[in-house]
Amino acid sequence: MVRLAVICLYLSLVACKPPDTDILVFAVANAPSVLDPRLAGDAVSERTNALLYDRLVTLDEQGRAQPQMATWRALGNDHYRLSLLPSRAPFWDGRLPDAQDVAATYRSLLDPTLGSPHGGALANIRTVAVVNDGDVDFLLKKPDPSFVSRLTVGIVPAQAATGGDLGRHPIGSGPFAFVGWRDDGGVLLRRRSDGQQVAMVPVADPTMRTLKLLRGEAHLLQNDLPSELYGYLAGTSGLTLEEGPGTTFAYIGFNLDDAVLSSRDVRAAIAHAIDRDAIIRYLFGGRAHKAESVLRPQHWAGASDLLAYRYDPQRARDHLQRAGYDEQHPLTLSYKTSTDPFRLRIAHVLQSQLAAVGIDLKVSSYEWGTFFGDIKAGRFQMYSLAWVGVNTPDILRYAFHSESVPPGGANRGRYRSGEVDALIERAERADPAQAAQLYAAVQQRVHDDLVYVPLWYESNIAVARGLEGYVPGHDGNYRALAHTRMTHVQSN
Repeated sequence: MVRLAVICLYLSLVACKPPDTDILVFAVANAPSVLDPRLAGDAVSERTNALLYDRLVTLDEQGRAQPQMATWRALGNDHYRLSLLPSRAPFWDGRLPDAQDVAATYRSLLDPTLGSPHGGALANIRTVAVVNDGDVDFLLKKPDPSFVSRLTVGIVPAQAATGGDLGRHPIGSGPFAFVGWRDDGGVLLRRRSDGQQVAMVPVADPTMRTLKLLRGEAHLLQNDLPSELYGYLAGTSGLTLEEGPGTTFAYIGFNLDDAVLSSRDVRAAIAHAIDRDAIIRYLFGGRAHKAESVLRPQHWAGASDLLAYRYDPQRARDHLQRAGYDEQHPLTLSYKTSTDPFRLRIAHVLQSQLAAVGIDLKVSSYEWGTFFGDIKAGRFQMYSLAWVGVNTPDILRYAFHSESVPPGGANRGRYRSGEVDALIERAERADPAQAAQLYAAVQQRVHDDLVYVPLWYESNIAVARGLEGYVPGHDGNYRALAHTRMTHVQSN
C-alpha cells in the first residue's frame, strides 16, 4: 500500500503525458548480461537472445520440438540429420546460415573451454558432421529419442563461434538486430521487418518501473511487480493488461548436507506450515497457481498426480516433535533471499507462518550476485528461488542427478539418490511414451523425498501503454515483440 500511496502522490503532482518517442521502451527489472546464446544463463539474457538468434527448433507449450530453422529425421537410434529450411532468415549481414554455422555452434558448446551452461544437456553428442551446405548430422554416444528437443540454442556464425566477443557484439539471424548498448546498461534493438526500435531499459525498483509506464516513459512492463501494482494498473485508463499461466516455478530449497535439514521430518514440518493459498491470494492477488513439481502437469513429461503437502499447522508440530524439537528445544533456521522487495515480503510471510508452529526463521537478504553465489557454493540452510522458462525434462537431470552437484549442474541442495539417477538415465534412452512415465516417477520420488518445498507457478503478466499485439509467451518469452505495433507514436 505504501507503493500505491507514493504513486498516487507523484501523479497528483505531475500530470501524465503520452510517450514522446518512436522507440518502444520495455522497462525490465534487470538488463541482459550477455548476448551470446551459448553463454546466457539468466532469464532476461535467454529471452533477449531468442530475439537476436534463430534456433534449429523451438519448444511448444507441452515441451515438444517444433521446426524453426530446420527439420529432422532419425537415421538410426543414435544418428539424427538436421536439414535447414530454405525459408530460414539470413544473418544480419545478409548471408544465409549454413551447415558450417550449425556445426561450429554446437561444436563450441561441447568445448569445455567455452564454459557454456548448456554443455551438460548436450554432452551425449559424439560428433557433429557437415553433410553439405544444408544438412548436418549429429551422432550420439548413446540413443536418445528426445535428442532433437535439446537443439534450442541460437545459431551463431561459424567465424564468430571461434573468435570475437558475441556477448557484447552479437550477430544472429533472429527477428531483431542489435543496435547498441545503452549508457544505463540496457540494449537497443531494431526489428528487421520494419525498422521498429526497441529499448530494453533496466529499472530495478518496481515502483519506478510502474511510474515510468504511467508517465509515458515506458510502453511495456512484464512480470516482477507486486500484486497491488497490477491491481492498480489494471484499473488505469489507457493501459492494457495481459495475463496467462506461466512456467516460472518457485520453490524453497534445502541444504540436505546440513545436520538439521537432513531430517525429512524437519522438511515436512516446514512444508505443512506454509499456507500457499494465503500467499497466492494476498501477495499475488491470485496471479499464481499452486505447484507440485518443476514441470507443469500439462508438459509431456509432467506428473499430474502428485499429492500436495497441505497446510496443516498441527501436523507440522507433530513432525517437529518427532525430529526432537518443542518449546523447550526450539528450532532456529537461516533463510537467504535477494534484496528484491517482493521476495523479501514473501520471506517475512514465511517467517511468520513458520513461527506459528515453533520454527524461528532468520531471514537474510543480499544483492543478487552475492545471494546467487552463496546458493551455488552451498552456503545456506534454506533459500527460495524460481526456475524460469523451463521447457524440457533436462531440468530433472540438471537439478536432481547426483552428478549435477555444483559446479556440475544445479543440484544445489546436494540431493543424492541412486534410484533417481537410474530413472533419469533410463528416461534419457527411452522412447517418448516410456520416458514420460519414467520422468513422472522421478518427480514422484523427488516429491516424496521433499528435496524442496514446491510453492507456485507465477503467472505471466504484461502491462502495455500505446501498444497492440503484445502477449507474453507461456514461458515468459518476449517473442511477441516481433509483431507488436505502437499505436501512439510521436516523432521527435
